[in-house]
Amino acid sequence: MKLLFLDAYYYPEIIAFSHIEDDLTEGLMSAGHDITVVCPTPCRGISDAAVREYRHKLIEDRCGIHIHRYPTPRERKNPVRRAFRYFWCNIRGNRVAKKYRGADLIFAVSTPPTQGYFAGKLAKKLRVPLVYSLQDIFPDSLVSTGLTKRGSLLYRIGARIERRTYERCERIIVLSHTAERNLLDKGVPPERLLTVSNWIDTDKVRPIPREENRLFDEYDVDRDAFTVVYAGNFGASQGADVILKAARLLADHTDIRFVLFGAGSMFEDARRQAESLLNVIISPLLPAERVAEVYSMGDIALITCKKGVGKTALPSKLWSIMACGTPVIAAFDADSELADIIREADAGVCAEPEDPQALADAVLDAYRKRGSVQRPLASAREYVLRHASRETGVESYVRCIEEAARRTN
Repeated sequence: MKLLFLDAYYYPEIIAFSHIEDDLTEGLMSAGHDITVVCPTPCRGISDAAVREYRHKLIEDRCGIHIHRYPTPRERKNPVRRAFRYFWCNIRGNRVAKKYRGADLIFAVSTPPTQGYFAGKLAKKLRVPLVYSLQDIFPDSLVSTGLTKRGSLLYRIGARIERRTYERCERIIVLSHTAERNLLDKGVPPERLLTVSNWIDTDKVRPIPREENRLFDEYDVDRDAFTVVYAGNFGASQGADVILKAARLLADHTDIRFVLFGAGSMFEDARRQAESLLNVIISPLLPAERVAEVYSMGDIALITCKKGVGKTALPSKLWSIMACGTPVIAAFDADSELADIIREADAGVCAEPEDPQALADAVLDAYRKRGSVQRPLASAREYVLRHASRETGVESYVRCIEEAARRTN
């Protein structure tokens, strides 16, 4: 079977979905399927030299995957310019993808939010099914991040795009039962929905003893310090700026160190703010293969979100943190699926989102209890093995894609 992937970001760029797609494509190729990826030339989180290199590397093969890139403007921080680039990529990507008329199925991810709409138009044009991985529910995400209100013109436009997207999907894969209920309430037929959490490779993501963890030496962090780790985007929905505010409140506790690995539209701002904080070390995201070192570095690890965002989100970093046996402090909605998992697995605590004092208090409480919490948290890792292993997730995706292609052929 010939599969066409439409990507907004692809290697060497690193986003939250990167390891999921790598595992998925490996599983699909092992099942005998051919994969073509259509994507823009990379620009996020890579050097200027790499940007220049890939301007001239439009056709290539990577690990058996045929890649067709197309030139695009560089991604900018300004939201209007970012939106323009998104539409540019959608339109240009569809024009390139139309050449692949022998495809049996299109696979797309909901980044950017318009990706599914344009992928649906292409699927209709090529008369092939679309399997859509819904990582973020749009336009609900605009409301939860405060960019618009329900009933506004922008929301109504977003809702129409959302409805047309779902209508054109053969299958929609959602991350959580909360997201599944959201789509059911919007009239999406249940037979189109499949819930598969983003997974991790539990063979690679595992506890690493502090004395063996190279990151302490690379970032000159005392192994005896109480280390607070965050890894992820600094963007509108993550609310990660609360970490720097909490770190400022804890500046007098010189043996508490915040080590932050980031990317995203607000990362450079965060970097500048961190320059005045002696208890903060901040760095770009590390490659996915180092995630075990990142989360094993922490006495605790942080997950954050804006108020309301957590009700439809289940960040896969939760599984990575738990698999490393590191306790979690989540500045996250208390009525979210993530909060339920933390409580059920006894993996940590939740604090009020967007509240620096609440986060600082939670960190300080964990610091004072240091030594009384058994690390690694074996029960949390066992929970991950049961619910979010690579094997289970890849098998579910592959079966979904194969069944969608068979039903329409």
